Amino acid sequence: MRWEAQRIDGTDPQALLPLKGLVRSVRTPEFDGVTFHEVLCKSALNRIPARSSMPFTWTINPTRGCLHACSYCFARKTHEYLDLDSGADFDTQIIVKTNVVDVLRRELARPSWQREHVALGTNSDPYMRAEGRYRLMPGIIQALADSGTPFSILTKGPLLKRDLPLLVEAAKQVPVSIAVSIALLDPDLQQRLEPGTPDPRARLNLVRAITDAGLGCNVLAMPVLPWLTDSEEQLDALHAALAEAGAGDVTTGALHLRPGAREWFMAWLAREYPQLVPRYRRIYGRGSYASKEYRTWLGERAGRIRRRHGFDRRAERMWRERDAASTPQESPPSVEPAQPALF
Repeated sequence: MRWEAQRIDGTDPQALLPLKGLVRSVRTPEFDGVTFHEVLCKSALNRIPARSSMPFTWTINPTRGCLHACSYCFARKTHEYLDLDSGADFDTQIIVKTNVVDVLRRELARPSWQREHVALGTNSDPYMRAEGRYRLMPGIIQALADSGTPFSILTKGPLLKRDLPLLVEAAKQVPVSIAVSIALLDPDLQQRLEPGTPDPRARLNLVRAITDAGLGCNVLAMPVLPWLTDSEEQLDALHAALAEAGAGDVTTGALHLRPGAREWFMAWLAREYPQLVPRYRRIYGRGSYASKEYRTWLGERAGRIRRRHGFDRRAERMWRERDAASTPQESPPSVEPAQPALF
């Protein structure tokens, strides 16, 4: 069924008509319960505030909202800027910047553009399932490579395999960094926690496909969930699977609960594991980050496991092989200090 035939008029309560640049709102049987709001954006490149701890300056978000429906997603709060809620709306009301490639090419052609590193996958996953329909990423990759702009991609989406030939060619022109997010192997917990994401095996296969294509692939084993995915056995099995898949390096980090994500995740926890709610309140207090004690304990455990599976040696080899002019965002992301809480 062609999407052109699926237009929603202004009488539908789900149509997001006040949205600036809205062209149409679309539904399709392939994405049951989801409305895509197609907009014409005025800018493609987003500058990160100077006060941010992020190790990059610019991002591109072809979409807003995310079909992955991760209960812990830190970006949920951003949907409230559109007068949508950070819960169900974030998962089902997806903003698609259909002209993002044309706008990006114009911005990259400006004399003022300094070809600073651009990160994709910071707010919503550029390879969520809808990318199979909109096909925005090939144009974005090509535009960045043609302009001499280095870039990185973070994703949970095996759809990235489609663009591997294009990424291989782009890497001949500019530094390209790819990371895959895999924090657990239990498919039952994964489907309850992040029901719209591909299963862990599909993501492990993506890591292997990236490395087989000759590109480096790091893994963000984040977020680690206290008392749910942080045992010695779970983390050891995860690192073993990542080593077998060919991951170059692994960055491990505890769950953090920013406003918006905090409310949605804690409601999920109360439904699924009510006995853990008091423990989470104890180590998170009123802040967004786990207590220092917990983060130190997790870091020590993950560090031992990381060394056990040879990731220190892998990372050292990877950095030796990289261009000496590698950009700052290729380093693991920094972690902001947590508010004090009891472990």
